[in-house]
Amino acid sequence: MSMGNTSGRFQSKSSEGLGPEKKTIEVVVVDKSPLILTGLVNLLGHDDRFNLVATAADGERFMEALDRFQFDVAIIGWNMPYLNGQGVLQNMQKREGPNPRIIVYTGNGAPDIPRQVMRLGGAAFCSKTDQPAQVVDTVQAVAEGRMVFPFMDLSRPGSDPFSTLTAREQELLASLSRGRTNQQIAADLTISLNTVKFHLKNLYGKLDVKNRAQAVACYLNASGNM
Repeated sequence: MSMGNTSGRFQSKSSEGLGPEKKTIEVVVVDKSPLILTGLVNLLGHDDRFNLVATAADGERFMEALDRFQFDVAIIGWNMPYLNGQGVLQNMQKREGPNPRIIVYTGNGAPDIPRQVMRLGGAAFCSKTDQPAQVVDTVQAVAEGRMVFPFMDLSRPGSDPFSTLTAREQELLASLSRGRTNQQIAADLTISLNTVKFHLKNLYGKLDVKNRAQAVACYLNASGNM
């Protein structure tokens, strides 16, 4: 498969040559990172259970692919340009007709993301720390109609302050937990230092904490209970 997604255009792969006697799982892969896209293409493209229909670099291109291709499962990122994973799932809820099953595959460690994915109709959640075999098994399971999520305590869905965080705030919180400074976060996310401070102020308010140390403690405590 040609990998030219850094421009944001989606790339398609024809299923021509696949025998009609063998039903394969049609898959689309979406991630902002060309490296991740290449890895997933290599992982799934050499397994005859799957047929890669298209790849895309952002959520907007994925929504275009929904209108142009038919496929069974999509693996999408959570933090993507133009339209993030949360936005993709919200937009899919508004679409008429059948939708592919969605697996969110992310390195964002914010503890409430799996809950959000489930609430918005996603079929599965995978972390980029998972083993490749686990990702493949998840695609297979989702194609068979199963849901795959880490353990979550759903008894108090309305009391979780993390559910109020935006995707950007979740990303910043995960960065704080890794010990990144404001300057480093700004460089990592290609945003200004003032924008980082603006998001952190909102983040602290939603978590009812006063500083980054308290925010990280709140995050780690929540992660330990997931």
